[in-house]
Amino acid sequence: MQTPTRFLLLLFCLLSLVFIPQSRAGAKNPGLTVSTPDQIGDEFKAVPCDNKERLAAIQSLFERSGALATDIRIDKYQDVENVVISKQGTSPQKIIIGAHYDKVADGCGALDNWTGVVTLAHLYRTLKDIQLKKTLVFVAFGKEEKGMLGSRAMTKAIKKEQAGEYCAMINIDSLGLAAPQVADNMSSKKLGEFAADVAKQMKMPFAHASIGAADSDSTSFVEKKIAAVTIHGMTNEWPTILHSRNDQASKVNPTSVYLGYRLVLGMVITMDDSSCGAFS
Repeated sequence: MQTPTRFLLLLFCLLSLVFIPQSRAGAKNPGLTVSTPDQIGDEFKAVPCDNKERLAAIQSLFERSGALATDIRIDKYQDVENVVISKQGTSPQKIIIGAHYDKVADGCGALDNWTGVVTLAHLYRTLKDIQLKKTLVFVAFGKEEKGMLGSRAMTKAIKKEQAGEYCAMINIDSLGLAAPQVADNMSSKKLGEFAADVAKQMKMPFAHASIGAADSDSTSFVEKKIAAVTIHGMTNEWPTILHSRNDQASKVNPTSVYLGYRLVLGMVITMDDSSCGAFS
């Protein structure tokens, strides 16, 4: 992983060079609303530090991002709740964009994983009004920290005959310290390589960095034979922050979250013009 000093130098030198890959979506939607680093940074002025507050906070975050209350559904599976918004495309093929919203008992869960939830909401804000072929399913997963219960419940509910409709799953987990990276131990190989290609096209700093023996919601989809990738933004100091009292909003670098947002945005727009089989 990159050191914080090198990371900051790269980010502020390259920030103005980051762009969205040219595609049908971009060409047909010249007014694409792209969030700024400041807008993303504003989301961390008030991070809900209690798991009991997070479900309502996510709904509010999506509504501020342009969703109607009627667009937001809560999928309940026994003792876990997922927050879901679907954006219909012109085909039944689906791309899932996900991030878990729960946290461990210690700390505020700002890095792990309010950064992912904020990114998810801003992706919705940008993509909700543009024309796409594939249907987008935005999911904030519950109880990832208890064993990926939300994502496992979702994949279990996908019937065998429906699995072919799911082209890929992009999981956003723990941005905030460094430039975007793929957690190879949680990701399908082709999707990890695809993320690297998109980052290169966008002139964005990028790396492959597994997170020890950790796991995340992408694994639930890989186990279901659905291509999936986890994007994170950690440095080598992550073990001193995540799952501890040190996971606070003050630790979040908004530029790291912004670059993760821009990378996933580029991935989704590029995926929309690709066949489902390109990632499996």
